Amino acid sequence: MFFKRLSLFIASLLLLTGCASVTQLIPKSVQHNVLSGREGTNGPILAVKVDDTNVAHPQIGLEDADVVYIEQVEGGLTRLAAIFSSTIPERVGPVRSARISDIDILRQYGRVAFAYSGAQKKLLPVIQAANLQNMGAQSQPPSIYTNDPSRTPPVAMILRADLLMAKIVEKKYQIASASNVGWSFGEVRQSGKPTQSVAMHWPAAKYRATWSQGEKRWLLEHNETIDVADSGITLGPTTLVIQMVSITPSEYHDKVGGITPFSQTVGSGHGYILRDGQTFSALWNRASVDVGTTWSSPDGNEINFAPGQVWVALTDTEPDFTYVTASADSTKTK
Repeated sequence: MFFKRLSLFIASLLLLTGCASVTQLIPKSVQHNVLSGREGTNGPILAVKVDDTNVAHPQIGLEDADVVYIEQVEGGLTRLAAIFSSTIPERVGPVRSARISDIDILRQYGRVAFAYSGAQKKLLPVIQAANLQNMGAQSQPPSIYTNDPSRTPPVAMILRADLLMAKIVEKKYQIASASNVGWSFGEVRQSGKPTQSVAMHWPAAKYRATWSQGEKRWLLEHNETIDVADSGITLGPTTLVIQMVSITPSEYHDKVGGITPFSQTVGSGHGYILRDGQTFSALWNRASVDVGTTWSSPDGNEINFAPGQVWVALTDTEPDFTYVTASADSTKTK
């Protein structure tokens, strides 16, 4: 009798919904990307080096990245490494050259597709030998690494990321799909400091992140200017990670003799996790180049990230926080 009633119930649903199938009536589970916690697939990973000088703004495609790293380069400037998996945008840029710090940063993601404009001659064999799919501009056609006529070189190169990934599929290159790189997403179990904003410093660059209660994310400013992407969207992560690292001169240098700094991302240290309008003092640990980076509170408990885009600022200069006081006034502390 039960199965007869169930059959009649399903039949009536089908009549009410037209010719919908039974499977269409069953709610489908929503997939979340393991790198960002946002809705989306755990697809093949594309890493793109993006110029971060003033003239490179507005940047293209960064709003679709799951993770964005801010790295120090020559002259104290910054450059970005954008990690895409849940969504591959049509265009990303302006694309610039690789640096030695990228090798260790990307290793924890497995064999990624690495897109960049070029590299110092001494670094090219290091990139070639690394566990990544070298998709640099030097070996790709101008249909993939395009030139934007509205921009002036060296900030005019724009990657057709969709075409690059299509080529990877066509050539059957083995690219890692997104997998856990050390952090988890969920409710936070610790108590943080309510925070209005934070300023992050490099010798010749500055970022500020201000909490937006309405958008539930940290809205970015780059060198005192609102960081608006080419799409018109203000860039800003749901979780902002400030990772205090050692930055030292490397054996590499640019074409005008500027020494390339190296950011040490393997080992351990301290930093800050910013989410939900709060700052959490944290400790980071990465035991080897082959594993991801974990984040915990001083008492050893993992600090969960908030689902959404993650930005990781690699710096050796302590940030300036503007905390929210109990009276809703703000006081600046370092």
